[in-house]
Amino acid sequence: MPYIKPEDRPKYEKNLKELIEMIKAQPVDKMDGEVNYCVTRLLKGVYPPKYFNYNRAIGVLECIKLEFYRRMVGPYEDTKIKESGDV
Repeated sequence: MPYIKPEDRPKYEKNLKELIEMIKAQPVDKMDGEVNYCVTRLLKGVYPPKYFNYNRAIGVLECIKLEFYRRMVGPYEDTKIKESGDV
């Protein structure tokens, strides 16, 4: 997860909460596209067009993916293995 200092987080919280609620209000078949759109817009707004920056953006996305799996999916899978047994 993005370990930024706790004192640096509040400046984002209001906007993030609003964005999350807007996306959650969408039908489930639209949510993934809306998340993709928002992340893409964020990346395009933060990283100027240059291979160096595109490489950084891809690295950030890969780290997000790996950390999300480690923190969210892995523990969920472990719980399900305990509940249902391993394959």
